[in-house]
Formats: sequence, C-alpha cells, structure tokens
Amino acid sequence: MKQLFFACCAVLLASCAQGPKSDLQRKLADYETVTITTPDLSGISDNGKEVLNLYRWAADEADAIYWKQVFGDKQQMLDLSDADAREYALINYGPWDRFNGKSFVEGYGQRPLGAGFYPADMTGAEFESLSAADRNNPYSLVVRAEDGSLKAVPYHEAYADHIEKICSYLNSAANLTIKPSVREYLLKKIEALRSDNYEAADKAWLSMDDSKMDLIIGPNETEDDQLYGIRRSYGAFVLLKQVELTERIDQLTAMLPELQASLPCEPAYKTFVPGQASKIYAYDALYYAGNYNAGVKVIAVNLPSDEKVQSEMGTRTVLMHNIMDEKFNRIVFPMGHLLLSAADAEHLSANAFFWNIVFREVAHGLGVKETVNGKGSVAQALGNEALMMEEVKGNIVGIHLACQLADSHRLSGLITRNEAIATFCASLFRSERFGEATALGRANIAILNFLLEKKALVRGENGKYTLDANLFEQTIRELTAQVLAIQATGDREAAAAFEQQYATLGGAYKEDLRNIHLEGIPADLRFVFEK
Repeated sequence: MKQLFFACCAVLLASCAQGPKSDLQRKLADYETVTITTPDLSGISDNGKEVLNLYRWAADEADAIYWKQVFGDKQQMLDLSDADAREYALINYGPWDRFNGKSFVEGYGQRPLGAGFYPADMTGAEFESLSAADRNNPYSLVVRAEDGSLKAVPYHEAYADHIEKICSYLNSAANLTIKPSVREYLLKKIEALRSDNYEAADKAWLSMDDSKMDLIIGPNETEDDQLYGIRRSYGAFVLLKQVELTERIDQLTAMLPELQASLPCEPAYKTFVPGQASKIYAYDALYYAGNYNAGVKVIAVNLPSDEKVQSEMGTRTVLMHNIMDEKFNRIVFPMGHLLLSAADAEHLSANAFFWNIVFREVAHGLGVKETVNGKGSVAQALGNEALMMEEVKGNIVGIHLACQLADSHRLSGLITRNEAIATFCASLFRSERFGEATALGRANIAILNFLLEKKALVRGENGKYTLDANLFEQTIRELTAQVLAIQATGDREAAAAFEQQYATLGGAYKEDLRNIHLEGIPADLRFVFEK
C-alpha cells in the first residue's frame, strides 16, 4: 500500500511542478482522473456480458435525465469555448461548482436551490397553494401551467422519451438473463419507471440476492433539491458483486435489531424495527451515471428509501469496494499523514475505512423514520434540514457502532478502535473539502467542529491534529443522542440551530487547505470507465 501511495505522490508532485495556470485548472486538479478497470469477467456468461452492456446503456439514459433535472440542455456546456470550463462543467453537471454552489461560467448566477425541479420564480406561498399530494410527490416536477399557476408533472411524463429507452434496454436484459429473480426485478423496475410507483420494484430488488450482477437505476436521492429536500434525482450504478467479501460482512445483518437497541438515546427514539432481510453487499463498480457521478463520487448507498419497504424488508447497503480503495490510497491516507499527529496517523487503515463506511450505511437504517409526536415522517418534519441531519446521523452513529463493537472485541481481527477513530477523522478532513454547498459537506464540517469544540480533536500550532480516543467516544455518544432526538421529535428549529452553529468552515480550514494543495492531494476523483 505504501508503495502505491508514494507512486501516487510522485505523479501528483510531477503534475504540481507544471503549475496550474488558472483558477479553473486548480479546480480541475482537485479531481484526480482514475481509470476504473473492468474486473475479471471470466465467470460471467456471454449473455451476462450482454446484460451488463444493456445496463450501461440504460444508465446513460438516466444520466441524460439527470442533466435535465439539475441544469437543462447539456449541449450548452459541451459548446463552451473554454476547454477547462467545459471539462469542469462535465464533472459538475452544469456551470455551478458543487463545492460552493457558485458559477464558474459567465452568465450564470448562484446555483438554484431547487435545481430544475421548480420554476425559478416560484414563491413559497405559491408552493404551499399546491395540494399536499403534489407538494410532497418526490417523483414529479413543479412547473407553470399555461395560465401561470403551478402544477405537478410526473417524471414518467416529463422524461417519457428517456424512460422508454431505459425500459427497452431493461426488457432486453430481462429476456437474456437466466436468473428468475433478476428477470422479476427488471420487469418490476420497468413498471415502476412507467408509473413512478417503486414499492414493488424495491421489494423485487431486495429479493434478488442470487445474482453477481446488479443495476441500481432511477430517482433515489434528494440532495439536489436544496429548496425543500423532496424531489429525487435520477442516477445509476452498474455493479459486480464481490461474493467472498459480501459473505464476510453478512454477519452484520443479524445484528441490526441489537445495534438499534444499543443506540445512546431515549427508548422512544429507537422504536423503528429494521427489517430482518437487511443485507450488506460489497461490489466492484463498473459504471456510475447521473446523480451518483456528479461532483464528489459516493462510495456507498443504502436503499430503498421507502420507509414502508424498509420496515417490511429492511434495506440493502451497497459498498463500492474498488472505489473505496482508490479514495483511501489517493486521498484519505495522504490526508491523514499530513494533518494528524504521527502517533495518530500510524493507525490509518484501509480496512478501517471500509468498515467505517459499512457501519455508516447501516446507521442510515437505524433510529426512527416517523416522528414520535405526530409530525409525520422525519423527512417531512425537518424539511430542507432533513438531509444534512441524516448525513450527520449516518456518520456519527456509524463510528459509534464501530467503536462499540471494537471495544467489545466483536470486530476482532478486522479493526481496532484506534484504527476506526483515526481513519474516521482523516475522512472528515477529506469531506470538509466538499464545502458548505452540499448536505454531505455541511454534515462533515458540523461533526468536525463539534469534535473540536469538545476537545476530542485538538489542532496544534504545527497544524497537526491530536486525538483523545476516550473523549472522542464520549463526544460521539453525546452528539448521537442529540441528533436522534432532533429527528425523532421532528424539531426543525433545533436542526437549523445546529446547522447554523456548527456547519460553517472554521478559521483553520484555509491553512489546512493551503497545506493540502501544497502536497497535491486531490479532493475527489473523476472516473474513466473501461469499456
């Protein structure tokens, strides 16, 4: 691993020696280009390989829908005369930098909070005038009717051409596959895309556990709707399961009820019972598209989002193991050695990075989904604060679980508490660079500031951070209880106050960032996928 790290550093230093000549070139340098090689497909039949091709073509159509959702006509970005601006626009899916929401192309203002989901001139009062069903439908656009009033248009109507192409590819794949569970899932997904009713497709996907290949496609994530946190964006993954690694982590499935019961909060705040069918699967990612390919690349997802399906059947945590390895070696490891004390940096571990993410994604399925005081779902009660609070919960509950199980020696041979904590903090430094423009960035900034306030993490005059492992665990338990209470009671004011107090970049960030840039450590990756 160290040889890989030093090799990466040599490449980075060589590129830095050439010196970026403009602000855009510096921004581009924050995304290191990585070729994602196709793993060994010797165990995949010719039919299976053709199914993978069909999955990829379907993903490209989801990508086209996403461009319309968050920007509009992709061709406008392709036609930019400035090559650097054009390249950066393709990373960001539009003219707005996803680290700060600001435009890097002349003629565009600040990124609209509602992306392309709502009319740019819509007022809050107008939105409230819509029926509850239209306001809260995550699978619809809000547009102006001919008379100027607002109306909701279902996704399957708004993007009919692209959806029919996706359905055609999925139907062909269903006819080729020899796995009945895969065929059932694909046919249910076709029905869902044409109706915007995903319950049956979600259940079929959770039941499909005997296939090495997988496709996640459709409108799943709400992060692009920063106005109300309701509308879902299209995205897609094409995946190949790592069977042996999946079997190693499968033991966590049976522990979900136990992990839920162990949360450090009021008993009423953990009454949700995770479905017994919850699974954690490790994959190699073959292709990213749409929301999942924009800006900072996700390395794990927990689906489905439907609370009813979660309660009945649980969730599936999808881990992109090959992408995790790339991020750890190219970003987290060098970042940790740059910013952590030497004693703490010794505990950095690729294995801990993987398992921390496992627990983070498990944590998204814990806590409560419905408020305990009649305010409806947590997402409805917290509104545009919901996503950031959920990101905070996932991270802090995840590291709490990792520490708890490491302390009790139930992760013996996998990771130690010190490895989990040191690697978690190095990942926080990485995520801090996502900035305040995204819910994920604000969440990690808030956690870091909370740890600094409680002295669990202390920055020395030399720019190095020192950890107090015992105080770290105590602080995480305190923050876990606070966030779970906010979610369970649907306390939007408390969520907003927490965000205002903690989700702002601290004064030391600029100095840290300068040192990061001097070392040539990228903020994230951009992918070139082998065909």
